[in-house]
Amino acid sequence: MMTGYELSQHAWEIVKERGIREAWVRLTLEEPDRKEARGNGTIHYTKAIREHGGRYLRVVVNPNFTPEKVVTLFFDRQLGRLP
Repeated sequence: MMTGYELSQHAWEIVKERGIREAWVRLTLEEPDRKEARGNGTIHYTKAIREHGGRYLRVVVNPNFTPEKVVTLFFDRQLGRLP
């Protein structure tokens, strides 16, 4: 799916259950609007997905694996939508 990343079982379940396109996950990781390192060691990538009403997809990655592991992902309601 994505070079340099692997989805955890939990992340795969979310992709299937919520209809999140793998292309959106790839786009968020490769061209994020924002990338933040968190104190717990994870990196959060966010990207507005125009095809999903401008909502922001948040992809949480644990970089301590090879390949890096997508731990979880979700449309972040706190960030809202593109105007």
